[in-house]
Amino acid sequence: MLQRRNMRILFITSSRIGDAVISCGILEQLRLAHPHARFTVACGAVAEGVFTRLPGLERLIVFEKEQFDLHWLRLWTKLIPHLWDLVVDVRGSGIALFLLTKKRHMLRGGRRPGRRYAQLGAGMGFNPAPLPVTWVAAADEAKAAALLPDGPIIGLGPTANWSGKVWPAENFIALFNQLAVGPLAGARAAIFAGPGDKELAMAAPLLAALPSAINLIGTLTLPEVAACMRRCALFIGNDSGLMHIAAASGTPTLGLFGRSRADEYAPAGLHTAIAVAPGPAGDAPMEGLTVAAALAAAKTLL
Repeated sequence: MLQRRNMRILFITSSRIGDAVISCGILEQLRLAHPHARFTVACGAVAEGVFTRLPGLERLIVFEKEQFDLHWLRLWTKLIPHLWDLVVDVRGSGIALFLLTKKRHMLRGGRRPGRRYAQLGAGMGFNPAPLPVTWVAAADEAKAAALLPDGPIIGLGPTANWSGKVWPAENFIALFNQLAVGPLAGARAAIFAGPGDKELAMAAPLLAALPSAINLIGTLTLPEVAACMRRCALFIGNDSGLMHIAAASGTPTLGLFGRSRADEYAPAGLHTAIAVAPGPAGDAPMEGLTVAAALAAAKTLL
């Protein structure tokens, strides 16, 4: 690959936070290999914050799905005036075929065996596949320090993008209480969730049952979320974007799985574990995952 100071790299990635975070491993690998490159990232609006602190970011293009795939045409009109040194399309859309570029990688999605981050790494020819990362600024870390005091913090992520992936709130509460008198004695809870009434409703039982918990629901940017995750001794969450941010931030992360596939979307990071509900892979009721099983996984992780 060409090495020069004015290298321009286009990175087209997901509209979902979790998938966008997973793709950050290969993006960081490219950044490290080309420290003077200028990056353009195209992603969905929800995932925009994943990339706002990317070093070398020149332009962030937000695009949303439209009828008849018109979003690809609109994106193409923004990209075609430029000559790119490298185009990486994580979504495998084929748009890279119609752009002026010296080299292109179109990474196919769809159901394939293996972890998603490893699939992306293999598609780029990286061996071993790079783990996802998060990027934060000093201001994000300062805000996190102001919000989360010193001492053990257990981050809880009780929400997900659909109800089938949500572990019952009473189980989160029971698990936290057992950890706070055991391996993380005296810990305080920090409750993470996205903006909106739906997220608040899923997290409300935890706020009611844990009155000393730090409420971080819907008030933070994604870089601030990542900075707060870095201050947690442990994060426990459903399969969600928050879970992937925690793992990519280096936080010991326990992912809870039932109706999504842990073999593909388990949290990817240096310190991670999973607790999986018994039953068919990717189609097991979350209610079947016991507090005892999650506690055992958390203790092993710690």
